[in-house]
Amino acid sequence: MDDESLEEWAARRDRRRPTRGERRITPLGDQPEQGSHVNPDAPRGIQEWDGHQWVPAGVADDLTAAVDEISDDATSRAERVPLPSFNKLPPLPEPWWPTEQFHRP
Repeated sequence: MDDESLEEWAARRDRRRPTRGERRITPLGDQPEQGSHVNPDAPRGIQEWDGHQWVPAGVADDLTAAVDEISDDATSRAERVPLPSFNKLPPLPEPWWPTEQFHRP
């Protein structure tokens, strides 16, 4: 089993975590969080990461205003997403050959 060291795990976790001061958009109200396309004209809350939790940072009138407010943070967050490497394919299995010669009677 290939176990990663604690330092590698911590570095991988830190790459996924938001940076201090990064912002995100959340819907306002008692409704569960939905996709942004569901109600784009509804007001949005803007939250900022303080290193430990998301704290309120402001309110935007609609989705367009909220996206304009946090566009730099969204771009930096998208650049941090690790993409899978597609050049590593599993080894090709050996072809199956019967163990005994088969002769037709």
